[in-house]
Amino acid sequence: MSEYKYPIVKSFVTELQRIFRDPGVVVIFIVATLAYPLIYKALYWNEQINDVPVAVVDLSNSPESRAFLHQWNASPDIRLTHSCTSMAEAEQLLRNQKVHGIIYFPHDFERQLADPLGKAHISLYCDMSSFLYMKAIYLSCNQVMLESMRNIQIDRYEQMGMDKEFAWALVQDAPYSETALFTPTGGYGSFLIPAVLMLILHQTLLFGICMLGGTAREENDENYSFASLIGRAGACFLIYFGLAAILLGFFPRLFGIPHIGAIDDILLLIVPYLLAIIFFSLCVSVFIRNRESGLVLLISTSLIFLFMAGISWPKEMIPAAWRYLSYFIPYTWGAHAFIHINSMGASLLHTNGFAASAATEWIALWILAAFYFIMASGLFYIRKKRVLENK
Repeated sequence: MSEYKYPIVKSFVTELQRIFRDPGVVVIFIVATLAYPLIYKALYWNEQINDVPVAVVDLSNSPESRAFLHQWNASPDIRLTHSCTSMAEAEQLLRNQKVHGIIYFPHDFERQLADPLGKAHISLYCDMSSFLYMKAIYLSCNQVMLESMRNIQIDRYEQMGMDKEFAWALVQDAPYSETALFTPTGGYGSFLIPAVLMLILHQTLLFGICMLGGTAREENDENYSFASLIGRAGACFLIYFGLAAILLGFFPRLFGIPHIGAIDDILLLIVPYLLAIIFFSLCVSVFIRNRESGLVLLISTSLIFLFMAGISWPKEMIPAAWRYLSYFIPYTWGAHAFIHINSMGASLLHTNGFAASAATEWIALWILAAFYFIMASGLFYIRKKRVLENK
């Protein structure tokens, strides 16, 4: 074995031994990486919320309003639990969290419907403390309202002397249909879990590498040679490639999350994503002085990375400075690429409508991996000189 390869192989073996001799790192690298997805899925197992309590303020008390309420109450999403005589009474129920929505019919509701030129109004109030309440109330009410509007249009056309079949044809000229793309259930879990899987890989790897760096610094066992850089990166990559393949290839199928992407595209994505995270984490580990600092870093950055990536919050709503900063975080590109491949059917190997966007993020990950490799090499060199000077 040549002198050039031997230090790298030695560093690789040494790093593997350090990882598996440290119970804390083993827990973070393996146990936490595989357990966190199970915990998240347990929390979001029920993706749809049903029987949301709603209060009714029906000042019209007309056959039309009662028909609307009867049809809406048939929806599995909501349950009409309280009939109130005033908005003040309904608002009190909402403040006490006995209901999560209010529907209001004014006095002139029936009269406005009877007028061919009238405009009948319905007011809907939703509890915004949880968007799931708002979604269940608003969407179910909207569906009933669209159906009612169609019937009202037909009745008005008949009042104008039109034939019923002709009136029906006029209404059907612009039919309404709803199709949920990529997340058929419309649930929050199917939307969020793929992004969380990528975040788990990013954060546990970052935490583990920083923990190893802090431990070495506490024990005065620092090694910042180039061989150490390559060996440490290789050891982490070997462990995490298998974990990432299980997490991204098997868990979506286990959880019943939409997974229409090809496994070969996912494996190709894993390579630059892990390399970018590893070299990013090695850069950060240079500044870690003790073992506990990695935990502070994990807690303080997880939500920030999730929001900055533009997954749980639209990236167009993120200030430009934070958006540009997110481009330097491997998770940003990795999360979008995995969602495009796994949930939207994008491909890195075959041509289809989403290939360009997935390929762009894949290339960006390779660029980040190269960038952080060069940066880590420079930081290791500087730190190595300081360690030698202190000795």
